Amino acid sequence: MRALGIDLPGLSRKTMWDRPYPPGVHGPKSARRRKMSDFKKQLLEKQKLRFNYGLNEGQFRRLYHEAVHSKDPSGDKLLELLERRLDNFVFRAGFAPTIPAARQLVCHGHFLVNGKRLDIPSYRVREGDVVTLRERSANLTTVDSSLEDVRLARPEWIEFEDGKKAATVKGLPKVESVPFAVEIDLVIEYYSKRL
Repeated sequence: MRALGIDLPGLSRKTMWDRPYPPGVHGPKSARRRKMSDFKKQLLEKQKLRFNYGLNEGQFRRLYHEAVHSKDPSGDKLLELLERRLDNFVFRAGFAPTIPAARQLVCHGHFLVNGKRLDIPSYRVREGDVVTLRERSANLTTVDSSLEDVRLARPEWIEFEDGKKAATVKGLPKVESVPFAVEIDLVIEYYSKRL
């Protein structure tokens, strides 16, 4: 986060503002860097998304291809596909403090989607899907503590029922749903020149 110069809420509970300068041997002095090239700006924007959502390069490229070949604007579609991942949905609903923690909960089979156990973090939630905890997982301390202290406000496309510990997909996420600033056009430019 310090290298990118922005807090990524999905990556860590920590904040970079304790030391708001890039990492390195020279400490705060290293903040005086040369002017950024266009390539570096594009790369940093792509890395922001990759690191926040926890994807490797191959997964990210596949999402980019799908976004480019859709009828919607490429940038908007890419952000929608990232937000609709099950691990991100679990995080944004408040079941987990970070996306890596949400991914682990999903992989261990703690969640039901429309009543069926699902352990695939990349599963894409659809409008009307209901995500709940399994009966055996209903009292997990990590989930309870995360629900008590939700770090990010739930977006408008997620409806949460406290009593049932259930989250419903009300609609598809919009560009404004992304919890940090991103220039998606730079990401599209980055891949359009390379693929």
